[in-house]
Amino acid sequence: MEYVEVARAETERGELVLRERREDGAPGALELRANGVFVMDTVETSTELALADAALAVVEQPREVLVGGLGLGFTMHQVLADSRVERCSVIEIEPVLAEWMRDGTIPHGPALLADERARLVVADVADAVAEAPDASYDLVLLDVDNGPEQLVHATNEALYRAPFLREVQRSLRPGGVLVVWSAEASRDLERALTEVFGGSETVAHDVRLQERDEQYWLHLARVASAG
Repeated sequence: MEYVEVARAETERGELVLRERREDGAPGALELRANGVFVMDTVETSTELALADAALAVVEQPREVLVGGLGLGFTMHQVLADSRVERCSVIEIEPVLAEWMRDGTIPHGPALLADERARLVVADVADAVAEAPDASYDLVLLDVDNGPEQLVHATNEALYRAPFLREVQRSLRPGGVLVVWSAEASRDLERALTEVFGGSETVAHDVRLQERDEQYWLHLARVASAG
């Protein structure tokens, strides 16, 4: 296995690297790493697709969707595949990652962003949610880490605590849903979601990741429907 660096950048939060895995010199999967930690690649995308599908399945009319975390764009792609979605706003804190998506460094990026329903915003997701008007979204999907126990950046810990979750609740329409993707089931997150939303659901999802059987988790919480 050979790794060929495609792009590298130093950001306020550390180092981002986009590299290609090759066997026998043939072009292969793109892989994104943050501060040396594997984030995702273009081969095993079932986790991103599951995040989108699980959320879309529990909302009758997911017209306005917010995705926290761009990654390599697969969650956004799956959201936009649903014809009910009128707008998908993706919030990404790293300007360089957004630029790689826009300029084709991530080859499938320009085609994804050509969808007129896609809106890529460079911002901290906490700020974006706090600035959103009340009842802005039908869905909020958080995929900025591998869950509260596996943070990409230490400051992301606040995203799994009650103050931020209250801002998410405020930004959701009646019947709206928050879905958080996690590599582990988190009792602390379950308690925080229950405190804010009055209840939560934790759903296991089996995936095949780099020739290993893994189990990931979706944490869901819903705003009560009107009436």
